[in-house]
Amino acid sequence: MIVNRNGQIKEGVQLGASYAFLIFYSLLIFLPVLWIIASSFKAGSTLFSTSFFPREFSTVHYRILLQETNFPIWYRNTLVVALFNSMASVILTSLTAYVFSRFSFRGKRLGMMTMLVLQMFPSFLAMVAIYVILLKLGLLDSIWGLLLVYVSGQIPFNTWICKGYMDGISRSLDESARVAGASNFAIFFRIILPLSKPVLVLVAINNFITPWFDFIFPALILRSPEKMTLAVGIFNWISEQANENFTLFAAASMLVALPITLLCLFLHRYIALGKTAGAVKG
Repeated sequence: MIVNRNGQIKEGVQLGASYAFLIFYSLLIFLPVLWIIASSFKAGSTLFSTSFFPREFSTVHYRILLQETNFPIWYRNTLVVALFNSMASVILTSLTAYVFSRFSFRGKRLGMMTMLVLQMFPSFLAMVAIYVILLKLGLLDSIWGLLLVYVSGQIPFNTWICKGYMDGISRSLDESARVAGASNFAIFFRIILPLSKPVLVLVAINNFITPWFDFIFPALILRSPEKMTLAVGIFNWISEQANENFTLFAAASMLVALPITLLCLFLHRYIALGKTAGAVKG
């Protein structure tokens, strides 16, 4: 009885310590977020005040952003790039992964190894080459040039993820469909795509988030204020404002984070399934 009681006390202490750590970690994460949210509704221009939450809530910063700045234009540009990149990535990646997963052809192994090796080098190493290529194509200071960089650059990594997931789908389903007279395209659209939904959702979200927060490549490619994305536009705006209006920047950060937060909340179960299942078999 004494041993059993000591064991229960030890387990209770460990459980209490675990909960205490989780509560502390949660506060460490959420308190700064709550601070920024509260600051975006303060009437003044500073983040510091006598109270954590504003005594009088004001939406003046949001009205200024939407009516007196180029923020809506940057938001629209970023949304267009993110949506197009997400859709194009899903289409190209799913087709490429299906070919590498289900077909045997000369150079297949070399192609997969080449894509793997390409992932070992940071994309920043290709910045000069990308700039020269877009200059020759006349796509500098163009949304299409930025999309070309994003869409083409994601194919190797996402192909590896999707191929690993598709390899785990039983080939007996393909054989049964072929016996019934289904073509390769019918198998792809009616069997592979529905079963690959978790990993494709993961690819779509990752390629939506990338242009939403990326600064380096938009700053390299885009020059005109009306073509800038959120990261570049807000950076230039902060430089012009000389860091004088922090609450206005807090409101901008809330509007930037809102789509990503909602997207992850609605699709979190697919994200978890895609991350775990995509690495089962390669």
